[in-house]
Amino acid sequence: MVGVSAVATLSLGVGAAAGSRLMSPEDAAAKTAPPKASQITVPVEKKALSSKVVARGDTSFDGAVNVRIETSSLKTPAVVTGKVPKVGSTIQEGKVLLEIAGRPVIGLAGVLPMYRSLAPGSKGPDVLQLEQTLDRLGYDPGTVDTKYDSSTARAVEELYEAAGYEAPEPDEQLSQAVEGADKGVDAAKNALRQAQAALKQAKAGPGKGDTSVQQGAVDDAEENLADAQEALNEAQFKAGTPLPVAEVVFIKTLPRRVDDVKVERGGTVNGVVMSASGASLVVTVKVDAATKERLKAGMPASLDLGDGTLVPATVRRITRTADQFDVVVAPKSLTAAQLERLREANVKVTIPVKSTSGKVLAVPVAALSAGSDGGSRVEVLRDGKVELIPVTVGLSADGYAQVTPSGDAQLTEGDQVVVGR
Repeated sequence: MVGVSAVATLSLGVGAAAGSRLMSPEDAAAKTAPPKASQITVPVEKKALSSKVVARGDTSFDGAVNVRIETSSLKTPAVVTGKVPKVGSTIQEGKVLLEIAGRPVIGLAGVLPMYRSLAPGSKGPDVLQLEQTLDRLGYDPGTVDTKYDSSTARAVEELYEAAGYEAPEPDEQLSQAVEGADKGVDAAKNALRQAQAALKQAKAGPGKGDTSVQQGAVDDAEENLADAQEALNEAQFKAGTPLPVAEVVFIKTLPRRVDDVKVERGGTVNGVVMSASGASLVVTVKVDAATKERLKAGMPASLDLGDGTLVPATVRRITRTADQFDVVVAPKSLTAAQLERLREANVKVTIPVKSTSGKVLAVPVAALSAGSDGGSRVEVLRDGKVELIPVTVGLSADGYAQVTPSGDAQLTEGDQVVVGR
């Protein structure tokens, strides 16, 4: 009997154990279901926001130009005899950039090309540009105006002297005119001396007769001498130092870097002799129309040299090219090492577009939602409950948005805003 009881007890225990492992389908589903969703929140922050355009651009030297020299006035072949620049060298204002037929070609800064030879007596806007340039370089041209006078000629002489060359000679006919006028002055002086001697002799003669004839001869001789002297002065003025068209080239701005040389010593000049770019390095970034609308010339920017060094820069200009826009950014200053490093490089450019005035309340953009009235709002979790806080949205940048609570709503730094579930 005892054995039967023991067996029954054991069976009851096994059944109870087995029963504990069995559950209804509903219980099983409840046990394996995912946990109840809870809100994902982040704190409201107080931070300064800055919207910016970040892009990569290629470096170049600004404003490439082709340098042409007008050689049609030369009486000899336009053979290059020296001073051929090397690629990478710099064209400096007032310095010789090439030598043709033994004569210098001096580079000057100006927008009006050298289209004719200038000389005393020349007038026009090209003379004004020349005198402005001479004055800027420290060679006094007298009154800066549109007239090439003796002062201009002396300043041109100083320009050539500084460049290491003899000043240009006037045309042979003008020099011969000076010689002829000089002889005319000598002849007039001799005639005056003879007339004065005749008058003196007549006055010293017996009876002291009428000397009106002799006095008239002296008067005529004096007038002739004055005319001869005036003719000499005019001839000397015209024979002042000229500026041949083949010995000066005006380039819009200087200095510039020589990018390509198209002539060699012993060769003949025919058209473009070299191409030169600006001596200042720039970075050109291509942007679309929407980005272009956010940018304008004069905006500050920065160039990332790749080693953590940021170089301050400025947006110089924005130009349209086909369906894109070129944003040209110029560094404010570069060391020689930085300039060499950036040559023909691809550079990261950052242009701040807008920023907040100091720190503001900011939330992730993901925390914003639209209400039934179309306004923006954030969900704030307080004491386990979600409150809808209407906000006005300001600047957005780097995934954050500036928010200001509307009306009587309260939102402070540290409040937990819902960004997901």
